[in-house]
Amino acid sequence: MSGLFDTYHRRINYMRISITDRCNMCCIYCTARSVPRLTHDDILRYKEIQRIVKAAVGLGVKSLRITGGEPLVRPDVSALVELLSQVDGITDISLTTNGALLAKYAAELKEAGLKRVNISLDSFKADRFKYITGTDKLGEVLNGIEAAKKVGLDPVKINMVVLKGINDDEVIDFARMSLDEGWHIRYIEYMPFADTEGEGNRVVAVGDILESIQQSLGKMEPCLPTKGNGPAKYYKLHGAEGTVGFIGAVTDCFCANCNRFRLTADGGLRPCLLEDDEVDIKGPLRSGASIEELARLIQEAANMKREHHRLGEEFVRGKRQMWQIGG
Repeated sequence: MSGLFDTYHRRINYMRISITDRCNMCCIYCTARSVPRLTHDDILRYKEIQRIVKAAVGLGVKSLRITGGEPLVRPDVSALVELLSQVDGITDISLTTNGALLAKYAAELKEAGLKRVNISLDSFKADRFKYITGTDKLGEVLNGIEAAKKVGLDPVKINMVVLKGINDDEVIDFARMSLDEGWHIRYIEYMPFADTEGEGNRVVAVGDILESIQQSLGKMEPCLPTKGNGPAKYYKLHGAEGTVGFIGAVTDCFCANCNRFRLTADGGLRPCLLEDDEVDIKGPLRSGASIEELARLIQEAANMKREHHRLGEEFVRGKRQMWQIGG
């Protein structure tokens, strides 16, 4: 059996690449603890990332997602996209962003080879958006969504982290956008980990979200994803051009079908978002490791993948927070 597999025979063909731990927002579910940021020397250079990707492609990785922190705060991200698009075997490059800088960079990212974007948006209400993100950038995010659609970063997916008692009353408003504007909405269960101990009561189960949408807007039919490599389960409202997706990390574990691993901005290979297992690849890379040696490290990381995460079974306090891993 050729390709990259873990010890549970799951094929790994998708790599998430964090390029910075910095962000221009301070979301309440992401940055609960003050931690020193990485220095310039800590962070992988674009050419170094390209070399790691070449090793990963040799093992069967085909799809890449660029993440952060907020990736667009790092200078010249389009240069990285161009470098990665030059790697034979890569068929899809996407980016996750909070959207605040996307209107500025959407066209050049598309020209460099970016295929599509996921944009985080948790509220349409300015005061609530500010409470969740710590910024007044709602207008910039909405402009970024329109810019992405205009340049053909298709499909544009909108990620909403649903927080009980904070923004769960907007679930229907977001779903309606799949009808009115053709948006592709994805509801993400809040994940209580890192420094958010005791905040499990914020979780709204995806099953409850699905039920509330159907009660308000009518029955939804299951459908295939437009594009992508993620764990969402997709549905469509009758007559909608857009889709409604659900990612239930807590109540609807998708580990059995996990096809990914993560590269942190400072060169750690992580087989799981919610476990601290990690393999250092930056040290060997900067010491002159060959492509074959880098591939061996990637396989080592894949072998560390557990059968499933523990979130929902017990409180998970990770050594790294979401913005340090890449989501």
